[in-house]
Amino acid sequence: MEVPMRNLYPSTMDKYLTQADKVVLQNLAREPLCQAASTISESNTSSTTVPNVTADEKNALPASNDNPDIECIRALNDEMSPDFQPTVFTTWDEKDLPPALRNYLIKPYVRFARHVVRRPTDVVFLTHILTYLAVSVPSACWLFYHFTWYHGICHLVWTGYCCGPFTLMLHNHIHNNGVLSKKFALVDRAFPYILEPLMGHTWDSYYYHHVKHHHVEGNGPDDLSSTVRYQRDELVDFLHYVGRFMLFVWVELPLYFIRKRKYKLALKSGITELFNYACIYMLATRVDFRATLFAVILPLILMRIGMMVGNWGQHALVDEVEPDSDFRSSITLVDVASNRFCFNDGYHTAHHLNPRRHWRDQPLHFLQAKEQYRDGRALVFQNIDYIMMTVKLIQKDYMHLAGCLVPIGEQVHMSKKEIAEMLRTKTKKFSEEDIAKKFGKPVVCAVDEKE
Repeated sequence: MEVPMRNLYPSTMDKYLTQADKVVLQNLAREPLCQAASTISESNTSSTTVPNVTADEKNALPASNDNPDIECIRALNDEMSPDFQPTVFTTWDEKDLPPALRNYLIKPYVRFARHVVRRPTDVVFLTHILTYLAVSVPSACWLFYHFTWYHGICHLVWTGYCCGPFTLMLHNHIHNNGVLSKKFALVDRAFPYILEPLMGHTWDSYYYHHVKHHHVEGNGPDDLSSTVRYQRDELVDFLHYVGRFMLFVWVELPLYFIRKRKYKLALKSGITELFNYACIYMLATRVDFRATLFAVILPLILMRIGMMVGNWGQHALVDEVEPDSDFRSSITLVDVASNRFCFNDGYHTAHHLNPRRHWRDQPLHFLQAKEQYRDGRALVFQNIDYIMMTVKLIQKDYMHLAGCLVPIGEQVHMSKKEIAEMLRTKTKKFSEEDIAKKFGKPVVCAVDEKE
């Protein structure tokens, strides 16, 4: 029996990761060694021998104890702990700022903001709301007052930079009925309606599609954004997936609610979407087409493409045996783009397990439930975001993806090539017969499938 002694990824750990992510990756880096220690421990109580392992190497192997790491992350989130760290910015950690700036500007702001946001960890939400209201709204208004092409392009670039963090802040908002304290309930209800059109969203569509639809279906065959009917490493399938959403979601979502006999949701989602389009049409034809193009239309197009690219990356690797398992139909990313800038969006499996879990608690949950992730054969990656996940899948670059995989459970015994082949099997298109067998859904007749 060979003992897995590989140390695959600490040397490639991004220094810009959040502190919680660093703890998680350092914990997972010990996984092969902990399994080796377990193997040796079992061999000591049986007749099995483990070759090529000296006594010093046995003593150097770590014990499998996640409690110190769990307590470390818990302390970061606990306002009563001396190690508590509120998130103030996505770009910097408070502790990394110059002392003068931290003491005379940031700390007074944090003391004020903690009474505005719902949870003391979430100062960053107020930071973002104030930034968008102070920059995006005046910029958009000025485009309509005095349009220039230079301003339009700069505004679009700024929106592209902000739309990811805004969307994931909105994501927390719709799952938890707000992000601000009760004293600021009016502002909490109002700011999404002010900012959504400027950040590529139509009013309430994200709530209806994501909360009332996607999390109900969980990437199953009735999910309008499901990936299971597509070959998930083929460009043509991907373009079909994106094109269908872009062109038909406005009608398919209300029809979905009608099929599910949720008539109020069908009416609300249909009316609000059409009302949004009517407002955009009026702005473009009666006010200023160029300003509407850069302030509303192009952000909407880019956002919807981005959301489908991201959702493809989140749900492209679907287990062929248990596709309805949250552990096997979504992935976990430990990376900067997803977790530092987008509020731990990389912990997508954890989010599907409990959509209302607070974003700062996702790394904590991961370590607490690591045994379940291991037994569930979950997939964990580092140094890659959902967009690059989609790109590498379409390129069929499985060796690159295998290099990003953080092995847990049985995966620690696999070679890079074996991991690449394993990942390839997770992108296979499900036939209607497969869907009927795995999900218990009726088989579509051959004529319908062909059409």
